[in-house]
Amino acid sequence: MSTEIERFKREFLEYMEIERGSSLKTVANYDRYITRLITFSKISSPKGITDDVVREFRLNLNRSAGVKVRGQASATMKKNTQNYHLIALRRFLKYMMKRGVTSLSPDRIELAKVGGRQLDLMSSVELTRLLAAPLLGDKGTLSPDPSVSMLRDKAILELFFSTGLRLAELCSLNRDLDLSKDEFSIRGKGEKVRVVFLSESAKDAIKKYLGKRKDMDEPMFVQFSKNKVKGAASGDGRLTPRSIERMVKKYATIAGISRKVTPHILRHSFATDLLENGADIRSVQMMLGHANIQTTQIYTHVTDKQLKEIHKKFHSKK
Repeated sequence: MSTEIERFKREFLEYMEIERGSSLKTVANYDRYITRLITFSKISSPKGITDDVVREFRLNLNRSAGVKVRGQASATMKKNTQNYHLIALRRFLKYMMKRGVTSLSPDRIELAKVGGRQLDLMSSVELTRLLAAPLLGDKGTLSPDPSVSMLRDKAILELFFSTGLRLAELCSLNRDLDLSKDEFSIRGKGEKVRVVFLSESAKDAIKKYLGKRKDMDEPMFVQFSKNKVKGAASGDGRLTPRSIERMVKKYATIAGISRKVTPHILRHSFATDLLENGADIRSVQMMLGHANIQTTQIYTHVTDKQLKEIHKKFHSKK
């Protein structure tokens, strides 16, 4: 028999999915975080969420082992992960307040302080080498007749840097893009649609790739290897996010980049490139599909640091 708090949790999750348009992944995360509070505190009604319950829950989170890395769990759960639980709880409390349900005020939930987020960006030289890597032959020179898989990988990297697409967004693309235009619409997080823009190099790479494909499959990026690789493609041949992550890592190695390179770092490079060349923060927010400008604000810290270095190097020391 479900308790009152479980009923409200279910209705809240339905509200987030249907009325707020949250993705199924976000709804599942909220479910997990709130369930953890209910299980820990053993509360049965919204009135059971008190300052003392939240304080004890936070202590429990802080003393919980973190995610395992190389088989070893960190001593405590990361502050960011703790905050995910608290953000979900605060949203849940706001929902119940809106419905007139008596519970703890959402204003009572304060997030844990975290250090400034650091971006691991590539230099312009490293980026150039990475974008060139898919078309290199065994001897490290440009292949005179690149294979369809080489052209595919080149198109993927160019598209990442041209559009700032998220990994899942790129994987979802179909080959019916209108390449006569410099833009297309993409449905991103929370089912929100935004416009992204194609550079000439990205359009050229996609045209060459599609021109060499012999199949009529719908997905834009598909597997061509005759050897089946676990997790490389979905049921319709579409490349999976994991396979593209491995592909980006492979070309970073070929390009001689020692730092970790992921599709998301290419998204970071896209954003910082725009800001360094004079784009305003609101425009970058729209192109990235960020719901909150504070998420975009992190990129200004990178450009601020670079401005400081330029000032130090070139400003008169008189």
